[in-house]
Amino acid sequence: MDQLTKQTCVACRIGAALATEEEINEFKRQLPDWKIIKEDEIKRLKRVFNFNNFVDAMAFTQKVAKLAENENHHPSILTEWGKVTVCWWSHKIKGLHVNDFIMAAKTDQLLT
Repeated sequence: MDQLTKQTCVACRIGAALATEEEINEFKRQLPDWKIIKEDEIKRLKRVFNFNNFVDAMAFTQKVAKLAENENHHPSILTEWGKVTVCWWSHKIKGLHVNDFIMAAKTDQLLT
């Protein structure tokens, strides 16, 4: 995961290459708490983070928002009492890009 957190997102344009199955398998090993889901026929990285209350969940949501703005790559975030669900995928290419794995690793890092 350390390798991923040291990288920055690159601008992802329409037509950019999706992450290969080999890349997905390699990065997934570094991010064991993230699940690959398919929603609307698009692969996404998803993780649910648990907290003791709503205030802590909101504070984490704000950290994810700041990270997303700094990297100019934005997730889907659902904040509820005691949990935050984060999904990363690349909207322009309708699937997973290396950027999504970088951002998942950086999201995990926000907990430390």
